[in-house]
Amino acid sequence: MSSSTPRRQFLQAASLLTAGAALNCSATNAAEVPADFKITNKRIRQSVVQWCFNPMPVEELCAASAKLGFESVELVDPKHWPTLKKHGLTCAIAGSHGFSKGFAHKEEHAECHDKLRKSMAAAKEFGCPSVITFSGFKRELTTDDATRNMIAGLKAIVGEAEKLGITLCLEHLNSRVPTEMKGHPDYFCDHMDATIDIIKAVGSPRLKVLFDIYHVQIMDGDVISRLRQHKDYIGHIHTAGNPGRNEIDDTQEINYKPIMETIVDMGYKGFVGQEFIPVNKDKIASLAYAAKLCDV
Repeated sequence: MSSSTPRRQFLQAASLLTAGAALNCSATNAAEVPADFKITNKRIRQSVVQWCFNPMPVEELCAASAKLGFESVELVDPKHWPTLKKHGLTCAIAGSHGFSKGFAHKEEHAECHDKLRKSMAAAKEFGCPSVITFSGFKRELTTDDATRNMIAGLKAIVGEAEKLGITLCLEHLNSRVPTEMKGHPDYFCDHMDATIDIIKAVGSPRLKVLFDIYHVQIMDGDVISRLRQHKDYIGHIHTAGNPGRNEIDDTQEINYKPIMETIVDMGYKGFVGQEFIPVNKDKIASLAYAAKLCDV
């Protein structure tokens, strides 16, 4: 037996204990919410991101979200938009070309433009105010070249967004966490200040940043100061707990209540999408806890 075996067994056991503690804490937090809780203050316009709750059927998520007082289920396939409408919900932000391709590379511009046009047309028809867009990966480009490509590619499409009254939201993602859907190594727009500089260079009121609190915390920190600093350029906001991208409860380090109070104080009128991946077996209970925490 290798001398490293006891250490490896210890680390595996510690990992299981940590995961179990997180699950128990999430379940305990969720249990604190009254069964009849519903968002009442509504100073934060709350939405929920559909992919995080897979494989839960969209119908089930919509029904639960409407009961909790959410206004939106977002980043959901347009084929499900009639289900949203049935439950009195909107789609706060629509999907488009995905994060694996984007405007950092000239050869990807045509595909991104085509998908954005289709998404914007569908969003306009449904009444969805925003469409997401991405930088894609750097893949050995210099920062200067990728930045020039970003500005040129976004300038070529943003005029169409202006005509439709749709806001394109460029998402900033972390490049540090190597776990799938929790981080995106080599993603180009991985620092908030540089992402905002690109948006300023494009110079359109219909291009803003998707300020994901989880990703900002990992890459830059100083979340409240950055919210205030960039408030005029924020088109959409996402939540999640760090580390792990799980519940926004006592298992993680971000203090969401003062962050939400800051969002209200700075006059933000857009949506805040709950984009955490639940570890609690009762996913709707976790969603209720997040809704209550953010209903400042």
